[in-house]
Amino acid sequence: MAKQLPCIDASCRDFIDRQRIFFAASAAPGARVNLSPRGTDAFAVLDDKTVAYLDRTGSGNETAAHLRADGRLTLMFCAFDGPPNILRFYGRGEVVRRGSEAYRDILAQAFDGKEPAGVRQIVRLHVDRVQTSCGYGTPLFDYRGERPSLGNWASAKGEEGLEAYRREKNALSIDGLPTGLFDGG
Repeated sequence: MAKQLPCIDASCRDFIDRQRIFFAASAAPGARVNLSPRGTDAFAVLDDKTVAYLDRTGSGNETAAHLRADGRLTLMFCAFDGPPNILRFYGRGEVVRRGSEAYRDILAQAFDGKEPAGVRQIVRLHVDRVQTSCGYGTPLFDYRGERPSLGNWASAKGEEGLEAYRREKNALSIDGLPTGLFDGG
């Protein structure tokens, strides 16, 4: 039932446009596997082999630590309404530092230059495998709306508060791996 595609084609883009959530999975040798839900409002297809998402400040920064240590990243979209389908992108990821030229370019090109409150970095995935599968086992859910909590929390903290929080909670993974968030350059 799984089907490999040569690249991120129009059918993939169409499917992504109809989704509200995707999941990012990463791991590093000797570390826990991390799986995080993300909103598709922060996701963009850059070209037929590259995608990116705005990574907002959270309680940890596992993906950044895993990408630094290992580089592997898988993103998964699954249909919770409409026809069943699962779409996975496998590849090598990298963190694009906030404030860098590459960050500014991706933000302008893919997100209309809009940076939601609390974005700490962009995660870019260089896709080496595109795969779909049936999704028959995925339950149906009704979408009710976006949660404003993370944006409200980040706005209330402000830049200085977010910086302090990131230094306390986002410099190391839960397994003690460095995330690179505060490395120079």
